[in-house]
Amino acid sequence: MEEAEAIAEPKLKLLDKRVDRNQWKVIGAFQKHKVSDYHFAGSTGYGYNDRGREVLDLVYADVFGAEAGLVRPHFVSGTHTIGTALFGILRPGDLLLYITGKPYDTLHKVIGKPGDGTGSLQDWGVRYDEVALADDGLPDWERVRDKLLTDPPKVIGIQRSRGYDWRPSYTVDQIARMVEFVKRIVPNAIVFVDNCYGEFTEETEPTEAGVDLMAGSLIKNPGGGIAPTGGYIVGKRELVELAAYRLTAPGIGGEVGAMLGTTRDIFQGLFLAPHLVGQALKGSVFAAALFELLGFDTHPRWSDERTDLIQAIRFTGSEHLIAFVQGIQKAAAVDSHVVPEPWDMPGYEHPVIMAAGTFIQGGSLELSADAPIRFPHIAYMQGGLTYAHVKWGVVMALTNMMEKGLL
Repeated sequence: MEEAEAIAEPKLKLLDKRVDRNQWKVIGAFQKHKVSDYHFAGSTGYGYNDRGREVLDLVYADVFGAEAGLVRPHFVSGTHTIGTALFGILRPGDLLLYITGKPYDTLHKVIGKPGDGTGSLQDWGVRYDEVALADDGLPDWERVRDKLLTDPPKVIGIQRSRGYDWRPSYTVDQIARMVEFVKRIVPNAIVFVDNCYGEFTEETEPTEAGVDLMAGSLIKNPGGGIAPTGGYIVGKRELVELAAYRLTAPGIGGEVGAMLGTTRDIFQGLFLAPHLVGQALKGSVFAAALFELLGFDTHPRWSDERTDLIQAIRFTGSEHLIAFVQGIQKAAAVDSHVVPEPWDMPGYEHPVIMAAGTFIQGGSLELSADAPIRFPHIAYMQGGLTYAHVKWGVVMALTNMMEKGLL
C-alpha cells in the first residue's frame, strides 16, 4: 500500500488541484443565483412556483455551462433520465446513431426492437444504428462519416464512460472533437451525451464543448452521496424543454413537480460533489497503482488521465472476479455481512454481481464494484466517499482473494 501510494503521489496532488477549481465553480453558481435557506423548503401537490426547484435548475445550468437545466427527484435512475431525454427529442422515423459503439447494457431495452410491444424507442418507430469502435477504442471515423452521409441522423449518441467495456472513457477534449466532426457533416444533428460517472472528473463538462443535450444521475457524481434519488438534464433550452414535456406532460413541462423535501439534499450534494468525486478518483488511482504492482492489467493505468470514476481490473477467471467483488462488500460500513452472488439483474444481458454497501441504494459515488459474469472477466470498481474507505476496500478485496487461494 505504501509503495503504491508513493508511486501515485504526483497524480494524487494533481487531483487535489482539480477539486479546488471545481469546488470554486460550484460555489460561484450558488452565489450568482443567491441560494438561501428558504430555497430548501419542500413543495407538495403540483409544486407550482417552487422557487427552490427553479433556482436549482439555474445553478445546474451554470455549473455545466448550459442554457437550461432540469433537476428532479422524479428521475428514478440514470437510465430513466437518459430515456426521458431521448424520447423527448426523437420522433417516429428519426434516426438515433451511437458513434461510441454499443451503449451501456441497461439502455438496450430503452432502444429496444421494432414491434417489441414495450414502448421502446424502436417500438415507437424511432430508427437506431451504431458504429463499432476502432481498435484504439476511439470512434471509427471513416464508418461514422459514411453513416452520416448515407442517412443523416436526428440525434448522435455518445457514451462518455466505458460502461462494461475494456476501452478508454472519453475526455471532454475528445468529445469536443466528436462534436466538431459530426457538425461539419450534419450541422443540424443533435449531439447527446450520457455523462454518468463523468461529472467533476475534469475542470470542464461536455456541454461546455458543444454538446447539445446531456443527462446524468444524482445517485452518481453530482448527488454528492447525499441526494436520495433523481437525475439531471442540461443543454440547449428548447431541448431541455422537450425533455421536460416527456417527464411530465406537453404544455406542463418543468413548471410542476413537488420536490417533497429533497431540495436541500440535492443542493448540498452538488456543493459536496467536487470534493467527493476527488476522493473517489484518488482511490481509483491508488487501486490501479496497487494492482499494477501485483501484476494485474488495469484500465486506466494509475498514471493515465481520468475522465470518469470507473477503474477496470482484469482477472483470469470468474472465481477471481467474484472474490474481488465480495471483498469490496466486506469493506462496507453498510451490509458488510452480506455476500453478493451473481444474478439475472433486470436490464442486463448476463448475470451480474454487485457489491454495494451504500447509504443510498445503488449510489455509485459510494464505494461499489460490479461485473457481468462473462469473458474477459473484468471487474469495475467505482466511487468512495472517502479516500481512506477506497484503500480499505482494496485491501479487503485482496485479502479475500488470498484467503480463497487465488493470489
